Amino acid sequence: MAIELAEKAKELGLKYFLISYTDLFGSQRAKLVPASAIAGMQKNGAGFAGFATWLDLSPADPDMFALPDPSTLTPLPWKKDVGWLASDIYMAGEKVEQGPRNVLQRVMAQAKAAGVQMKSGVECEFFLTTPDGTAIDDALDTATKPCYDAGALLRRYDVITEICDAMLELGWGAYQNDHEDANGQFEMNWNYDDALITADRHVFFKFMAKSIAEKHGLRATFMPKPFLGLTGSGCHSHVSLWDGSKNLFEDEAGELGVSQLGYHFIGGAIKHADALAALLNPTVNSYKRINAPRTTSGATWAPNTVTYSGNNRTHMVRIPESGRFEMRLADGAANPYLLQAGILAAGLDGIENKIDPGKRLDINMYTDGHLVTDAKRLPLNLLDALRALEASETLKASLGEDFVKSYIKLKHGEWNEYAAHLSDWERKATLDC
Repeated sequence: MAIELAEKAKELGLKYFLISYTDLFGSQRAKLVPASAIAGMQKNGAGFAGFATWLDLSPADPDMFALPDPSTLTPLPWKKDVGWLASDIYMAGEKVEQGPRNVLQRVMAQAKAAGVQMKSGVECEFFLTTPDGTAIDDALDTATKPCYDAGALLRRYDVITEICDAMLELGWGAYQNDHEDANGQFEMNWNYDDALITADRHVFFKFMAKSIAEKHGLRATFMPKPFLGLTGSGCHSHVSLWDGSKNLFEDEAGELGVSQLGYHFIGGAIKHADALAALLNPTVNSYKRINAPRTTSGATWAPNTVTYSGNNRTHMVRIPESGRFEMRLADGAANPYLLQAGILAAGLDGIENKIDPGKRLDINMYTDGHLVTDAKRLPLNLLDALRALEASETLKASLGEDFVKSYIKLKHGEWNEYAAHLSDWERKATLDC
């Protein structure tokens, strides 16, 4: 039965709806719609000027409409009379190809045509900082190895539990929260699900964490590397493929970690890793997390080489147990929809072409990585990653040429703005040249 949002408003006591979409840079955009107007918005969508957000559009383009997906209705746990809705964006009656949620759905349709469904879970890491973002807020959080620090976790009990209680209330299956490897850094986990559901929840989680942190006078930032000496914020994704109730990555023989199909999927991720970095590490700052020197805790926990292993966190791909693998490349800035779409597109190519991921390595890449001379390195900066994505005909075909063209165009603009910036380091290093 179709979900009528006007009826849901009465049933749940909702006064307003946030009709939301996510732009190419991962920013969440929304209109606040009174419940009395939601029936029309459900039918026709909420109108936006697309050029005003990070989409490759112009002021001359017609109105863009965000058509809400009623199945995503989520009452805000911290403002219960408002219901959040994820939306698909349309223009002139057609889906906007560059819309990130549309991109993911397009790749998921390719997977469905191949008889598979991707399920995934994400590990969201973030820092709680002062409101201006220049320092962590907890003056007592100074340990050299602060990971799992019980005292630091309990000092932020009110914030962390309010977010966790919200996820429990929403039925996400939240199951653990911890203080992460950097001072002021936390991670929260909930159950895996269909890739689109996970992406929608990922978008909402970032919005919720920021909103609840602000309520407590703090700032939640998912910036990949806000503090140079500390471990950056990753967004590890755990991936499996399913056919109905059957996990196609399950290694029935119990010897390989994942099935042969799973290894071909990993082969696709290995092959396209440099191009995937443009989506999974989408900011200038991202490249201060990967390819980084060791942090004060003793390790970056981030990859710098395109390798895979078993239950070993020093590689880009980790196979912790049969039936799934963990992609450790992505960071906190990754657009939730493009994160899932990129991994799936690369993996489907691996399956279709039976790509061999190469030799599994069980060494510590942080100490012995220099001994591996034939492994591909990750891009050193955003520009290199964008060039790799631009050169990938496979990802263009799967993700959509118009999307890739638009994404690269806007990200080149971001890179050019960064390159035009004159830093204090340049002055200090060059004034007396």
